[in-house]
Amino acid sequence: MADSRLEARLTGTPRTRFFLELFGNSAQFPIANSLLELLLEGPADYLRAPDLYAILFASVVQAWWLSRRELSSRPHRFLGNLIGPVIYTLIEVSLEGVRFFESPNHLAYWFFALAIGILQAVGPNLPPLAAAATRVGEDIVRTGILLAMYGLFEASDEPEKFYSIATFLADGSHQFVALATLLLGLSLGLSSLTARGYLEKLRETSGRLKTYSEWLLGQQLLTRLMEDPASLSLRRQERAVLFMDIRGFTAWSEKSAPETVVQMLNRYYHVAETVLLAQGAIKFKFAADEVLGVFENAHRAARAAQLLRAEAQLLLAEFGLAAGIGLHAGALVEGLLGSMGMKFYDVIGDTVNTAKRIESAAGGGEVLMSETLRRQLDASTACGAVREIQVKGKEQPLRVFPLEPELR
Repeated sequence: MADSRLEARLTGTPRTRFFLELFGNSAQFPIANSLLELLLEGPADYLRAPDLYAILFASVVQAWWLSRRELSSRPHRFLGNLIGPVIYTLIEVSLEGVRFFESPNHLAYWFFALAIGILQAVGPNLPPLAAAATRVGEDIVRTGILLAMYGLFEASDEPEKFYSIATFLADGSHQFVALATLLLGLSLGLSSLTARGYLEKLRETSGRLKTYSEWLLGQQLLTRLMEDPASLSLRRQERAVLFMDIRGFTAWSEKSAPETVVQMLNRYYHVAETVLLAQGAIKFKFAADEVLGVFENAHRAARAAQLLRAEAQLLLAEFGLAAGIGLHAGALVEGLLGSMGMKFYDVIGDTVNTAKRIESAAGGGEVLMSETLRRQLDASTACGAVREIQVKGKEQPLRVFPLEPELR
């Protein structure tokens, strides 16, 4: 869920993509066509007829379909751009019959849909320079919609102007409109090409920054920070803390090749990350062979400890190693710490220190939890006999309970 919210910020929400597709592509000809028919037929007659609502409905369906396909590997832009004309034609033919095809603006809808669909379909598969040319050409075609509608409007009084482009362009004002429209399309195309290139670089950069930030903060914290920067300010919280550490790691690593140590640690981290993410860890971090996980409640922490013991033990047994786990719950301070130039998210307090001390007392393959955390779990949670451990920094011994392995 957190990752999907971050992706929406980079690629846009479905609603955003729909409106961009609607007004940036699918609705452009329908808007121009509706304005033409409104002027020719008059507002009273045109607004009562189904034509306006049919073509707008067709453009909405087309935009919905294309926006849903936008992020797929096969967006089918050519077929998608024909959805509007197909729906509009089917509706109008059912109402008007073959007379529908006698209106040149109806044929123009198909012409522009085909032209734009072809350019959008072939452009991404061409070399960079040719692809850029198709994008510019697409914007020139779009501005050609305005020129076509103007020509059809002028031809409404003198039909011969529609059938003879030469006659239409013989008029100086028509030459001006035609050249200005096409040059405006070229200008818009070049501007759009520049903007798209810049946007692609921004998306690539933001994607990399997202990856790097997730490495440091994790998906959940990064999403919180993006939605509310103040949410990661230092504050007191009640949390459950888990520590896991490999027993005998230092001695083993001294005898092993560095490549073997790195390979084992990467697999160990992968196991830990998979479990901690699945159990909703607010924050986790790795330091050499040590794993820290912070949870909202004791139940998630205990469940994560059970899974980590089982999964990590399978891996570590290959190397003759085992890990001990400690759990504790209580108040701590969490949030962003650091200087003005560099900050990191961490948890500070006696709860964290105590969890670490408990972990140090756990044997290989053992999970020890504090009495405080034990009281927050269900009475049915299987635990071993209570024992007392003396830890650094505590005057009184700590009462801890071994968490029994789950039955398989």
